[in-house]
Amino acid sequence: MIQIRPVSDLRNKFAEIEMLVNEGQPVYLTKNGYGAMVVLSLEEYASLVDNVEMKLDEADKIAETTEERLSHDDVFRNVRSVIHGK
Repeated sequence: MIQIRPVSDLRNKFAEIEMLVNEGQPVYLTKNGYGAMVVLSLEEYASLVDNVEMKLDEADKIAETTEERLSHDDVFRNVRSVIHGK
């Protein structure tokens, strides 16, 4: 179940939010009824960031070994096809 909480819960109910986050659930925080931020465990955050960093390192290595360059449209078309499984 998606956890949406007011940002004041971060201070007032920290233990509850910590428990949810440690169970692997992101907690979406709102301020005045609007989305403000997402709280993730360190492990979840690292898994997101590490994958991006790894892919950027791969792209840098490829760029060093070839003259081929992709346009902005080509890059986003490739990304969308991976996301949508096409």
